[in-house]
Amino acid sequence: MVVACCFGMIEVVCVEAKDIQSAGLGPVTLAIDSGSCTGLTGPSGSGKTRLLRCLADLDCHEGDVSLNGASRESFTPPEWRTQVGLLPAESFWWSERVLDHFPYKQKPELDSLDLSPVVFEQPLRQLSSGQRQRLALLRLLANQPKVLLLDEPTANLDQDNIMRVEALIAAYRNQHRCCVIWVTHDRAQLERVADRSLTMANGRLDGDSS
Repeated sequence: MVVACCFGMIEVVCVEAKDIQSAGLGPVTLAIDSGSCTGLTGPSGSGKTRLLRCLADLDCHEGDVSLNGASRESFTPPEWRTQVGLLPAESFWWSERVLDHFPYKQKPELDSLDLSPVVFEQPLRQLSSGQRQRLALLRLLANQPKVLLLDEPTANLDQDNIMRVEALIAAYRNQHRCCVIWVTHDRAQLERVADRSLTMANGRLDGDSS
């Protein structure tokens, strides 16, 4: 099934995880429909990041994950991680040149996150943690993933930039009808961005506050 939007014909997406387990995690079963955002909260060490890494196929685990009914095993690892995009709390950078981190060296739209084009001329080590965090989000969206796994995407930002990030993700979600899992400790943020909120405790999902 596809729907039309300003970016053309966009596939309706559903991601499903069944009996996901790894050390200290699970079993976890979860389904997220097209265009929806599931908030995930819980104490530090409860398994939130571990769950995201398993869904992104970055950590060894048991259980099944599928995208639109297609098993993860039917994708190559790079294909899966492009479609199911993880924004970690601390992003990895492999080059000092910012533009080297974007597909085809295309400059992203910076205005939406209050970034100046001068960031392309500065070494990454000279950028603030907040600048790097916003650039990491733009880098992720440049791949046009169908699933966004967001691990505290606004943790290092001031309130104005928090609102900018929330608005950008909402716009991407609406335009691409993607699925989102948003990890945060901020209950007020969950009320703004999520259609439902789940709590993780001791490696398991512990209730649905939708």
